[in-house]
Amino acid sequence: MVTSTHETSHRIFQDHPEVLTPVFEALGLSPPAKATIEALTPDATEIKPLERRVDTVLKVEPSEGDGFLIAIEAQTARAPGKGFSWSYYVAYLRAKYGMPVLLVAVCKNRPTASWAAGPFECRVGTWTTQSTRPFVLDPDNVPEITDESVVARQPALATFSAIVHSESANAATILSMLARGMRSFDKATAKYWCEWLEVGLEDTPVRETWRELEKMVATYFPGRGTLFEETYLEGKAEGKAEGKAEGKAEGKAESILSVLDKRGIPASQETRDRITSCTDLDTLTTWFDRSLTAGTAEELFAEE
Repeated sequence: MVTSTHETSHRIFQDHPEVLTPVFEALGLSPPAKATIEALTPDATEIKPLERRVDTVLKVEPSEGDGFLIAIEAQTARAPGKGFSWSYYVAYLRAKYGMPVLLVAVCKNRPTASWAAGPFECRVGTWTTQSTRPFVLDPDNVPEITDESVVARQPALATFSAIVHSESANAATILSMLARGMRSFDKATAKYWCEWLEVGLEDTPVRETWRELEKMVATYFPGRGTLFEETYLEGKAEGKAEGKAEGKAEGKAESILSVLDKRGIPASQETRDRITSCTDLDTLTTWFDRSLTAGTAEELFAEE
């Protein structure tokens, strides 16, 4: 089942590949800062009507050495048959791109991580034809961020770490430190990372803890029921229906532009005017969802 926690656990790598630092360090590879990393299509569907989709696929071109692919899967629990799917993903991507593939599984608890490490084997008798061994990111190898200065320097890693450790005994302490560290951000940056974290914690016991800590700035993540959205909608409840719709549209438009700015996606004045002048909430929600992964601002309007 795809949840908000699942989505943020892998989608953060698309926008912020620096979160891969623990993987690169563990494998002795060049750090992300010295490599060109681009997101590829996660679609692994064949011509036959059977859809298969990897959570996130990145192409890594190191400054030295050969390039490779990283297939990232967010896994919240053991799943029968998942090993078969992972083996297929690796084989398919290897054949399609002609590059070696590193499979990374993101897990929030040790039992799931132990299972996800595999190996998942295709065996006949004593002979193993194929063996798939994911590299697992879990509470044991993703460092707990306990220094506020690290939050300021590496907000993506700090946010990801808080999500991975959201089921640990220190989760509340980690979130408290993260909230203090975010006070050094400007308002737009704080909103951006607060919304990532609150949505990422949606299905965890500490989500309410974070909502209590999230007082330094209101966040807005349309359709997700975050603190900012609830506050915003409550504030508009006393107005007329037309006023509420207008306010919601304005908020969504601001969120779209904020995400584009934070991801470094340039948007012309014509594009900005088109977004801010739109009053259709469904259209704005579609544009917002696309803004999280779009390579250009024009991709927001692709179907149009």
